[in-house]
Amino acid sequence: MEYSVHPSAIVDEGCKIGKGTKIWHFSHIMPNCEIGENCNIGQNVVVSPQVILGNNVKVQNNVSIYTGVICEDDVFLGPSMVFTNVINPRSAVNRRDQYLKTTVKRGASIGANATIVCGHDIGAFAFIGAGAVVTKNVPDYALVIGNPARQTGWMSEFGHKLKFDSEGIAVCPESNEKYQLKNNLVTKL
Repeated sequence: MEYSVHPSAIVDEGCKIGKGTKIWHFSHIMPNCEIGENCNIGQNVVVSPQVILGNNVKVQNNVSIYTGVICEDDVFLGPSMVFTNVINPRSAVNRRDQYLKTTVKRGASIGANATIVCGHDIGAFAFIGAGAVVTKNVPDYALVIGNPARQTGWMSEFGHKLKFDSEGIAVCPESNEKYQLKNNLVTKL
């Protein structure tokens, strides 16, 4: 086996798990999940059927990832954050055929205790603040906080808040990479 699973964790049949991935205490990886290489699945994590996680995805403790979620490469899911998959759940009403898809694009980070309401995509390198409740799509590089989440700025790929000059150019203080803000969208130059 090219990945490691703690003895208290459960990995159901039909899962594909990449080389170098670690699955920690009391986690449950349900049937037919795809987990990429070099992922870290923390303690007490539930990965529901058919979830797809790319390479190098970091899932912190107590996270629930429900059917309909796709996380691309290099995504960070903070402690106790949660996804939903039905917009109007009721205990007595079976809505398994109404799961809504949520995609978390490459490099995005979702903070501790955040909630992502299903059917809303998180853009590449977006940064969702701790405790935020996301109720709409989040653009690439956006910083969103609060309940409901609202955009308060833009983040670099290294996780620094970007400060744009009068020409719409910002430089990441760590990587020195340049970004452009144009038509309320950010791109890396």
